[in-house]
This record gives sequence, C-alpha cells and structure tokens, in this order.
Amino acid sequence: MIAANNVTYRVGKKALFEDVNIKFTEGNCYGLIGANGAGKSTFLKILSGQLETTSGDISVTPGQRISVLEQDHFKYDHETVLDTVIMGNEHLFEVMKEKDAIYAKEDFTDEDGVRAAELEAEFAEMNGWEAESDAETLLNGLGIETDLHRALMGDLTGNQKVKVLLARALFGNPDILLLDEPTNHLDLDAIEWLEEFLIDFDNTVIVVSHDRYFLNKVCTQTADIDYGKITLFAGNYDFWYESSQLLIQQMKEANKKKEEKIKELQEFISRFSANASKSKQATSRKRALEKIELDNIKPSSRKYPYIDFRPEREIGNEVLAVENLTKYQDGKIILDNVTFTLRREDKVALIGPNEQAITMLFKILSGEEEPDSGSYKWGVTTSQSYFPKDNTEEFNNDYNITEWLTGYSPVKDVTYVRGFLGRMLFPGEDGVKKVRILSGGEKVRCLLSKMMISASNVLMLDEPTNHLDMESITALNNGLIKFPGVVIFSCHDHQFVQTTANRIMEIRPDGTIIDKITTYDEYLATNTDARKNFIYTADIEDDEN
Repeated sequence: MIAANNVTYRVGKKALFEDVNIKFTEGNCYGLIGANGAGKSTFLKILSGQLETTSGDISVTPGQRISVLEQDHFKYDHETVLDTVIMGNEHLFEVMKEKDAIYAKEDFTDEDGVRAAELEAEFAEMNGWEAESDAETLLNGLGIETDLHRALMGDLTGNQKVKVLLARALFGNPDILLLDEPTNHLDLDAIEWLEEFLIDFDNTVIVVSHDRYFLNKVCTQTADIDYGKITLFAGNYDFWYESSQLLIQQMKEANKKKEEKIKELQEFISRFSANASKSKQATSRKRALEKIELDNIKPSSRKYPYIDFRPEREIGNEVLAVENLTKYQDGKIILDNVTFTLRREDKVALIGPNEQAITMLFKILSGEEEPDSGSYKWGVTTSQSYFPKDNTEEFNNDYNITEWLTGYSPVKDVTYVRGFLGRMLFPGEDGVKKVRILSGGEKVRCLLSKMMISASNVLMLDEPTNHLDMESITALNNGLIKFPGVVIFSCHDHQFVQTTANRIMEIRPDGTIIDKITTYDEYLATNTDARKNFIYTADIEDDEN
C-alpha cells in the first residue's frame, strides 16, 4: 500500500496539490488522469520520492519495493540490455555484482567464502537464479529480440530503449509499480502484451496514460486530478466519465430544486413578513432559507479544442493510385512493390512493427522523399495536408504563432487566423509566443490548426496523438470521424484507430502489405496469429472480394 497523507505541493506561490489524502492498495490498477498541467507526472514523482512535498507525507507499507518507469533514455547507454532490466531490482543487481566480484578474486580468502555464502543465500531468496530468464521473457514479450539482449543500450533505437526501460520497471515483481505514459512509442503488439501483463499483475499499479482503450482495459480504479484535488472513482476510464458526468448532473438538478425552494420561501417572506398573523410562519421560513446551501459546482479544468476539418473542394472518385512502390533505407528494403488505390470514402490506418517504413510511405506520398522504383499519382480533385511525425524543422524559426499560421493561410487577415488558433486553445495573448519555444502538445495543436486552415480533402497524419492530452485526442478523434474526405493515419491509440479507420493496411517486416477493408478490432481478430508469426499471404486481401 502507498498513501498520500495531507500532501500539498507548491510551485512558487501556486499550489499544484493541496491537502491530498488518498490510498492506493494492493491488487488494484489505478489510472491517474487529468488535464495537461494538472500534475499527473509530478504526483508520480512525489509518490516515488523523486520530489519532496511542501507539506504532508507519503507512506509505504514497510518492506515494499517501488518500481518506476525511467524517462531518461540515455541513462543506461553504457550498460547491456539484460543488465539494465535486472537493475530494475537494485538490491538483487548489487548482490549479483558483489558475488561475481568475490568469485573473480585470485586471492579468495575464508572471509570471502563466508561473504559469498551469505550472498548466495540472499540471491536464492530473491529468485536470483531466475533473473536472466525472467528478464529475457519480459524483453521478448515487448518485442526485443534475443540477439539484442547482450547489446549495449547505446546501440539501440529510441523505441527499443523505451521497451527495455519498461521491462526494467516490470522486472522482479515490484510491490508498487508507477508507470508514466508506458504506451508511448510502443507498437500495437507491445501495448497488447503490456495490457495482459498488467491485468495479471497482483500488486499495486498507478499509471498515467492518454490511451483511453488501455485505461479501460487495465484499470480497476480511476484517480482524477482536478483543481489540485484527487478524487477516486471505482472502475475504468469510461466508468469515471459516466460517473463524473452523472455526479455533475445530479448536483445541477439538486441546485435547481433548491433554487425553486429558495424562490418559494422568498416570495412567502416578502408577502407575509408584515402580516402579524403570518409573522411566525415568515420567521420560520427565514430560518429554513438560511439553512439552504447551493452546491458549489466547479467547471472542470479540462479544455477541449474544437477540431473541424472542412475541405474546400469535394473529392472525386480517383484519389490515389500507388503502383509497385519500392524504397530502401540504410541498404535494407522497407517498402517492397507496394501497390494500392484509395477511394473517396477511405479512412486508412497504417500499422505494423516497422515505424520507419510507415513514416517513409508518408514522406513519399507527401513529396518529401522519392521512391527507388514504382510510382504514385494523386487524383486531380485532391488536395493534401500532411502531419509529420518529426516536426522539428517546422518550428525552427523566429515566427510567433500568429505569423507562423498566417504563412499557411489563404486569407492573410489576422482576425481570421486567430479564430483558428482560438479553437485550438491558443487565446489572444498566446498568439505572440515564439513557435520555437512551444511544448510538444502546443506544436501538435499548431500543426492541426495548419491542417484545418488549409481546407484539404486528404489528410495524412503520422502519429498525431503523440504529446496530446486526453481531451485533445478525443477532439481529434471526433474531428476525423466526421471529416468528409480521405484520411491516412498511423496511431498507437487502439480506440482512436478502431473508431476512425474503415480500412487497415499493415506494412509487414518484409516491406509488403496486408490491405483489408475492415475495422481494427475485426482485423486483429482475424489476423493475430499471422501477424505474430509473420505468416502472411502473398496477395493483398480485400474483404469486398
């Protein structure tokens, strides 16, 4: 068990949390939710001891071990992958290293023998002999192949490092597991594996995530941060949403009844207070009136952007024809004779373990890269907007937000441009902020403003939900669902893919594709075994055939 007892945490004069009292108990997985800036990551750091409270304290059941998902991807670059995972249980790793150092001595003494025996007993008690195999099981489950287990962390890609650090947090059956955005940069198979791991995990889990499907699947309780308070709800994210909306509705209805009663009492008092025969009744009603208190209903600190893509031109029947598209990267084929056509009603999710291949296809279709062979052709009625996964260059300038967006606007009027920024939660004073200093989430909202103002009828989005909060993801999800044009996108958010896409294209490890007209859940149900074992048919499949 881990608990916050009257915890207050201040940043300057502002209280991020005030007098928070909450217990997290064994056997539960808690989803920690709240708007961007509400303090979710900060609260996890307070629980783990990385940050000191301003007042109050954190209590942990004696002897219980806390494990945290590390955010520094370069911290273990000089360690092997396997050692990095085992270091998740720091004491076990220390015992292993001390034991190995003693046995490596040339002048092994009697004292060394006694100490080695003590270490061996402690090592066995912590299931040390299973440590390497347990670590390998975690790594394999998350998609880190066996031939990388002895490699240095510094030799891994960013996404591989994320998986290793997650395995490190999960290693050794910790009593309390704190996970901050564990699904970020994970492929869909790894997310599915993590979901099953957490469902079967018997101890305490506290997780921050913007993935609604993930929270719904793994969480038994939801801790909602709003206005510096944390309120606990039984159930997953959807249950929290329904419960919180019901609670607000009940408070509004109760207030309405109280307001009607207040009006009734006031009218009686006003009418009969001067009437001697009714004075006692009027006095009684005054006392009743004084006792009525309206519930203080605070609006949530959550803010939803308004995302509405309105194409300037209706799209025709011929959208995109791709024929035998092939591309090599670093001497390896990542797109191999890819062929498909898009129709006017298509909303396509690109999935697969090779994110470089997906991003390369986006770059080719947007004109940023050329294929090594093959061709593609956009229909004459199409206009495209592209959301790149890496937006660094887009904001590497000295423009403020308004100037930046005006450069992409067909109408150069500042009021017109600021209207689009306002929809994306950039108030008037934010319009003068320099784009190079924006946060990750702010940059994404700027790019979405750019796509809206372009009024294109084809939208290409490569991982648009990265850096967005739950409210912005929901708004984008809804915006794409009602968009009347064509969408091609990649995303690790299960619910986002399921509710947006009507067609799934999986780029396989060999660079070819599976192409199906289907929902994401239906695709997973019929292709799970083939995907996991890389057993695929040679031809592109279509459910309409």
